[in-house]
Amino acid sequence: MDYQIGALAKRLGVSADTLRFYEKNGLLAPSKRSESGYRLYSDKDQQTLSFILRAKSVGFSLAEIKELISLDQNKVDFACGDVKELVDLKRAQIQTKISELQAFERSLKVLSDACCGGDESALNCSILQTLEDDGGLYGISK
Repeated sequence: MDYQIGALAKRLGVSADTLRFYEKNGLLAPSKRSESGYRLYSDKDQQTLSFILRAKSVGFSLAEIKELISLDQNKVDFACGDVKELVDLKRAQIQTKISELQAFERSLKVLSDACCGGDESALNCSILQTLEDDGGLYGISK
């Protein structure tokens, strides 16, 4: 079955602009065009778009999704370990990001805990003073 862009987008809960974006970035290409020039997508294109959306939902970037699509379309040329390596690399990147975010949260907690939070003027606000200074006083680094 062939789907026009709007029908496929609606079927998968995305906008037509999202499909165009994936096309522009080389992740998806319509199988063909109608006589009047409309993009037509096949069931295989729908499967590819579903693959893209699932990969995006677990945090893969467009470049990583492109690589995953290549692996998927050329399964015979790759080992399962190649795919696992890509997933494990992504996990490591996410773990690093989580650590960074936790450090930010700890620093923000230190700032918040040091502030009285009262109604008085911010002239002597400990948060602003810490940000104006080197931050070392509260364990905040540049």
